[in-house]
Amino acid sequence: MKVKKYTAASMPEAMKQIRAELGHDAVILNSKEVETGGLFGFFTKKSIEVIAAIDQMPQVKRPAPKPIQPKMIKQEIEPVLPKERFEKQKPGQDQEQLMKEIQQLKTLVHTISNQQQPSEKEYPEPFQQMEDQLLEQEVSKPIRLELMKHLLKKWYSTEKEEAEKLDLKKEVKAYFETMLTDVDMGGIDFSKKYINVVGPTGVGKTTTIAKIAAHSLLKKHKKVALITTDTYRIAAVEQLKTYSKILNIPFEVAYSIEDFRKAKEQFSAYDLVLVDSAGRNFRNSLYVEEIRKIIDFNDEMETYLVLALTSKYKDMKSIFEQFSLISIQKLIFTKKDETSYYGAMLNMIHDYHVGVAYITTGQNVPDDIVEADSDTIINAILEGNEHD
Repeated sequence: MKVKKYTAASMPEAMKQIRAELGHDAVILNSKEVETGGLFGFFTKKSIEVIAAIDQMPQVKRPAPKPIQPKMIKQEIEPVLPKERFEKQKPGQDQEQLMKEIQQLKTLVHTISNQQQPSEKEYPEPFQQMEDQLLEQEVSKPIRLELMKHLLKKWYSTEKEEAEKLDLKKEVKAYFETMLTDVDMGGIDFSKKYINVVGPTGVGKTTTIAKIAAHSLLKKHKKVALITTDTYRIAAVEQLKTYSKILNIPFEVAYSIEDFRKAKEQFSAYDLVLVDSAGRNFRNSLYVEEIRKIIDFNDEMETYLVLALTSKYKDMKSIFEQFSLISIQKLIFTKKDETSYYGAMLNMIHDYHVGVAYITTGQNVPDDIVEADSDTIINAILEGNEHD
């Protein structure tokens, strides 16, 4: 580093000397006023003493920055900023101001991109309220979309005065009733002697069978018998045996196909035979073929699948598809009293075009079971959290 002291009449003059000798990269280390000249301390003049330095390491010559062209800036940000913003600019507009505006623009874009997108409302009120309620009830999106198309079409094709009087809840109910028109709803009609009841563990299958038996015996005055092939669950067998004693109806346990054949012969004179079947059996093609040799699935038997309304809809679909080896005529929904969300009933009917036989609303036998109909299902969805 080269260090040198300069004395001048003023700072500007000192800086002129420093730049001339050391260049523009020189650094001022110190400066102070001093007195020079005179005789015996008289007639002195005030001057500026400056100590400057320069780093003598080789300097990389930096290219002079290219001036920012307003035209280039305009081309880069014109798609974002309003066009008229630039039409008002003059060719000599201050570059510093432009750079400030560009920085503000970057900040704005960054802020917007990091904001969470607000939830968009797709429909006008009160349609959005109905959409929100059906979404809350877990009615599937395809059903909701078709419903909204129907409602909006009716709304906009109706005179304004009449449209304002439209009872939306009534219209939704009518739409769902039409949707369920061709679906077989309701309990056993006794056209088939055997009702095969299947379902996964934990859905209340055994209790439901006892309720159906009691309902058929006490209210329909039918001669009823019970068979269980679900020998994997000892507790379930004992539970059904206890119910049979209470109701005073016969009960047989079929450990094999031959046992089932004998039970069928034994109950030949009965109006209704409820079969508590192990779900795993009816996912076994060999078992299904063997049982078909004993019972005509088309003329003698209907199969009901028990599903709990506390289950996820995806799980319900998976369970239904596991029984693809046999035909499911109707569903039984259990545990309505244990949830507030009933859209899955409508979803299953829509997706698989399958009817509903019964809905259970508690553990009490022979109570807490109702024959399903469209009103029960639709009202449950539209009334939301109201339990029976």
